[in-house]
Amino acid sequence: MMPKSMSLALVAATLLAGCATSQTAGPRGTTDVAAIDVRRAPASAQALNDIAATYLRLTLEIGTHEAGYIDAYYGPPELKAAAEAAPRDKAALLAATRELTARLATAARRLSDPVDRRRAAFLRAQLRAAETRLMMMQGTRFAFADEAERLFGVRPQLKPLADYDRHLAAVEALVPGDGALAERVEAYLDRFTIPKDRLQKVFDVAIARCRGRSLAHIPMPDGESFRLEFVTGKSWSGYNYYQGAYHSLIQVNTDLPIRLSRALDLGCHEGYPGHHLLNMKLEEKLVKERGWTEFSVYPLYSPQSLIAEGTANYGIDLAFPEASKAETERDVLMPLAEIAVPADDRYWQLLKAIEALGGARLTIAQQYLDGVIDRPTAVAFTQKYLLVSQKRAEQSVSFTDQYRSYVINYGLGEAMVRAHVERGRPSRDEMWRRMAKLVSEPTLPSDLLTK
Repeated sequence: MMPKSMSLALVAATLLAGCATSQTAGPRGTTDVAAIDVRRAPASAQALNDIAATYLRLTLEIGTHEAGYIDAYYGPPELKAAAEAAPRDKAALLAATRELTARLATAARRLSDPVDRRRAAFLRAQLRAAETRLMMMQGTRFAFADEAERLFGVRPQLKPLADYDRHLAAVEALVPGDGALAERVEAYLDRFTIPKDRLQKVFDVAIARCRGRSLAHIPMPDGESFRLEFVTGKSWSGYNYYQGAYHSLIQVNTDLPIRLSRALDLGCHEGYPGHHLLNMKLEEKLVKERGWTEFSVYPLYSPQSLIAEGTANYGIDLAFPEASKAETERDVLMPLAEIAVPADDRYWQLLKAIEALGGARLTIAQQYLDGVIDRPTAVAFTQKYLLVSQKRAEQSVSFTDQYRSYVINYGLGEAMVRAHVERGRPSRDEMWRRMAKLVSEPTLPSDLLTK
């Protein structure tokens, strides 16, 4: 039997009163304070509830010191308002983070339920990331690999840039001609740019296709929805702002022309089975059903992000395996975008060849952030190895300036999720079942390595 779950409203009331809660709510999924019976919750589980409540307030306070630190919050608004009204300074928050980590270590030794132990492991990893980010806010700098490991729970093993030269040769064969390879690739791919007046229609259909394929395998809460906006002035190409209550705001950046390949990619990544679906399942399964209040806040710089970006990127291939993505683009999206359908498969062969160069982005980021190369060199390497224009390269390096080692979560996260989901050559139904578990449980990067 699971202990009775603690409601977010109760957490807010007790924390605002200045004390750690020792109460739990009624039956799972309810917030009936009148039904509270603290005697029904084991002491070890209650200790975790108290630690989770403290972690929630701590995270909200940290968020007041760095814009963007809180990626999503859908708990009681009065709790966030209280944290913003009287946040502790960074030094006090760092001390509180370390104190809470020690409390968690003591409580974890008394846990016997495997589910509770997974919950404790998740909180431990989140607190280590919070400690690291607070140190960075106060001027501490870590080497790229150390920073990534402390924040996101995995140490990247990066290849030298020279290892990607053979992949450049493969691209060269597909786009022969004079001039720089990146310029030839850009010129070819520009033929597949979605006209601005067709963006809304193309993305609406693309996201609907992503949703339909995901819904066939993963149940979704009633009333779930999203709103799509096109924006400018961002360092990223797309973003999901989860609002709670199974609703998201999905934004697509139009600073640079959007090519057709991005429609299904962003539809899956930001929507289904990506960020929107993951956040919905965490809210449904962990916050509402179990009362695990720590999942009502998502700090961006934490192991949650490797799982989020990894599942979102892998979700593209899961939803559109083998030739189905190309078929959907050729038969549905290109006509809708009024793009001439190519007579052969060179376009899709080129996109596949470019994918093999994705790891170069991590190596460039590592060299740039560790001071091995300067910014102009990072831009030049990005043009060469990611085969993009100078404007797209500048945007990529600007993302690294803003988010630093966060870049590992895309390629490395995808590779780890893929290896976990596809281990043992499972059926497609089993692959979807594994994906559903990843986005509905307190999953850590280390869990992906467990056979």
